[in-house]
Amino acid sequence: MQIRFSDEARQLPRAEEAERILRSCVHCGFCNATCPTYQLLGDELDGPRGRIYLIKQVLEGQPATASTQLHLDRCLSCRNCESTCPSGVDYHNLLDIGRAVVDRAVPRPASQRALRLGLRGLAASPERFKALLRLGTVFRPWLPTNLATKLPQASAAITARPAPHHARKVLMLEGCVQPGLSPNTNAAAARVLDRLGISVIPCAEAGCCGALDYHLDAQAAGLERARRNIDAWWPHLDNGVEAIVQTASGCGAFIKDYGHLLAHDPAYAAKAKRVSERALDLVQVLGNEPLEHICAARNQRIAVHCPCTLQHGQKLGGAVEALLTRLGFNLTDVPDGHLCCGSAGTYSLTQPALARQLRDNRLNALESGQPELIVTANVGCQSHLDSAGRTPVRHWIELVDQSLAE
Repeated sequence: MQIRFSDEARQLPRAEEAERILRSCVHCGFCNATCPTYQLLGDELDGPRGRIYLIKQVLEGQPATASTQLHLDRCLSCRNCESTCPSGVDYHNLLDIGRAVVDRAVPRPASQRALRLGLRGLAASPERFKALLRLGTVFRPWLPTNLATKLPQASAAITARPAPHHARKVLMLEGCVQPGLSPNTNAAAARVLDRLGISVIPCAEAGCCGALDYHLDAQAAGLERARRNIDAWWPHLDNGVEAIVQTASGCGAFIKDYGHLLAHDPAYAAKAKRVSERALDLVQVLGNEPLEHICAARNQRIAVHCPCTLQHGQKLGGAVEALLTRLGFNLTDVPDGHLCCGSAGTYSLTQPALARQLRDNRLNALESGQPELIVTANVGCQSHLDSAGRTPVRHWIELVDQSLAE
């Protein structure tokens, strides 16, 4: 592909990376075949190939418009196209570069700015987010339907975690919205790890992974959160901690990208690389452990939803299914398992109509085998799918933890 960046674009910190990614695209269009938004809208500019073309135009000096911004906003960042692309185009990094340029050139309406600022302020603070959920639960009958359905269907009793006492130690990212939306997920993970002789070491200094800021027009703020987490985890890594475990695949995908995103930061490049190498999704940790000796699976029909951040972002598609099958759970077949559910971080709030269509399509596929329960590996997907009020949706580790207790 012939590329002629403008003088301004050539001054961008990631100009060389953007040019390299653009040159790798051969415009074959295979990506459109698996792009969820292209399948819904049928618009070339709402598929990866069209968005790549839009970003190329802007970097070559053509003016960005509100229409350009809309087509980039509609992208779920599901990275399905990356799994499909025969040329290995690093689409999500090009999208991040392009979005930052367009967002600087095209001011958003006040309502959008307020929404994004509010999401960043609330979701990145677990205490504020939990307080908002409690308030929303009280006023649920009077809330608009699209907001009321975002609240958890029921408040689960929060269960205790075992105190650290094993020689083997891991850290665990607590998350920013997960303590409010699914408070027992990390507790269940800690109990299962404890039964395997692995202790979860608390690290209160670590906070939001930074993905929410980074993908809501605040890339610098997202990277600053990454640096703070690296500083919080670093002493523990030097003290024998095996891994930084994530139970939310969306956070995990972003932390595994720390090394790339901070590669040009002289103070953090080496540390970020090490943190990314030590970051593991929970299924990676448990996959090599003798769980079958302590797990008694129930004969319950389960459908597994594999989040995009797990299968396309972390390349761990099928890992949860393989582990649950190994443990004796009865899994149903799920057609089109590569497609996005529409959660995509805050997408279900910034693009609600498209998100609902994608959610309902995914639920139709997940429910085609008539499961009693749907399990997933990401709190955003869990909350979004469960908001339909259909088949109950939980994190898969809660299912494993329940089978240990029984």
